[in-house]
Formats: sequence, C-alpha cells, structure tokens
Amino acid sequence: MTGWGQQGPLSQAAGHDLNYIALTGALNAFGRKGQMPTPPLNVLGDFAGGAAYLAFGMVCALLEAQRSGKGQVIDAAIVDGTAHLMTSIFGTYRAGLMGLKRGENITDSGAFFYEIYACSDDKLISIAPIETKFYNQLLEKLGVDPGAMPPQSDRSRWEEGKAVLAQVFASKTRDEWCAILEGSDVCFAPVLDMNEAPHHPHMDERKVFIDIDGVVQPAPAPRSSRTIPQTPSAPKKALDTPLSEALDGWMDHDQIDKLRALGLTIQP
Repeated sequence: MTGWGQQGPLSQAAGHDLNYIALTGALNAFGRKGQMPTPPLNVLGDFAGGAAYLAFGMVCALLEAQRSGKGQVIDAAIVDGTAHLMTSIFGTYRAGLMGLKRGENITDSGAFFYEIYACSDDKLISIAPIETKFYNQLLEKLGVDPGAMPPQSDRSRWEEGKAVLAQVFASKTRDEWCAILEGSDVCFAPVLDMNEAPHHPHMDERKVFIDIDGVVQPAPAPRSSRTIPQTPSAPKKALDTPLSEALDGWMDHDQIDKLRALGLTIQP
C-alpha cells in the first residue's frame, strides 16, 4: 500500500492522508457553506481508501490464485481507493443532482432534514430523514405542522427549515429527544463522543467495543457467523524489552544483529 501509487509523477513523494484525499476531490466536498474544507480525521484516506482496499485486494488475489494458480502484486494506492469511494458522489454530481459548493447539498449539511442540531443542554443530535415517509414521521413526532416547513426540494428555503428545527430541538435535552425519537424511522441518532459511544445500549448489546486490559476499543469487524475471531490481547512484551527478545519470532538473529548495528533500539 502506498499513498500516491507505484507510478506517476508523485509516486516517490512523501504525503499523508490529507494530501491524498485532497487530490481525489474528496476533501473539497467536506465542510459547511462558507467554510474551509473539514478534514475527516485520517479515516477516509489511510483506513477506508487505503487499508480496507488493500485487504480487499489481497482477498481477491487469494481467491483468484486458488483458481489460476498464479500470484500477483496488489497496488493499493490511497488515491485510488479514496477516488473509488467517491464513485457515487461523482455520479451524483455528473447527473446534475449536486453542486461543487460545500454545504449546499443534501448530504453535506446543506439540507435542513440532513443536519446536526443542538439541544437545550448543548449536546447534539443528528437527523437524516431524506425519504418523504421518514420526514413526515419526524415532523409528527416533533409536533411540527408540515405547512410551517418549506418543501424538501426547495433548496432556496432550506435555511428556513433549519431555523424552525433548530428552535424545536433547542427546547429539550439530548436525552429527552432520544426518548422520543430513538428507535423510530425518523433516521435519528445522538452525536456521541468516544467516551459515550461504548456505553450506548445498542453499541453495548452488540459489543461493538471491547475492553482489553482497561483499554476500550472497537471490536474486530465485520462479523462472520462461523469463523469468530478471538478477542485480541495486549502486547505481551513491554516497550523496554531487549531488542532481540522483542523481535524474536519475527526476524532471525542475523537480521536482528544488522538492525542493532544500524542503531535501532526500542525506547521505553
């Protein structure tokens, strides 16, 4: 896996997630109206466009090798994977269903019915009832007269809709809205931070997060019905373990001696 790929003018240049997603057109699409693009952490490039595509490519190559008896090199460039993840977005744009300006489209915070709102306790919730039947159910549960809302398709009046819903959601706490909306078809979820997410009843029941030696972290995914992975374990060797012991089983002693001669050490 590489950032830029194994050929091309940038193939030998250094880079990071932000650079890769910038070149694909993805970064420019993230952000609110009138604001600079918002980096989606390094999830989109490094992990979704990079690691996930590398893993998928390896599995495809293994399956193909079983049939053909031949191996091959998987060139998993982060720019390739990220661009491929944007396929539906490029298609939507080419079809004239979205524009290039940030924050003016349905799924980029432009629409009042696909947005994040603050509650009376300053905590946040998300709603995304794009489909009419889900949207109508939201208005019913909120007690909002449909006649007081602009048409979903009228982009020129989306800000009006945001003003109405912002006032409604600001009238109750996040927990109160969860009690009213969660589990329904209004496409709702509270916006949780990394401390809160593992304790949500849905995430807890599914064991989406696991605790390993006091460190809460995401569990392995996706899940298989028959081949269930073992629970990961913490490293058995401390960071101050001598180099030869730390690398034992990974490299032979000659390789370890060469690394030591180069000055490689494991810092505590």
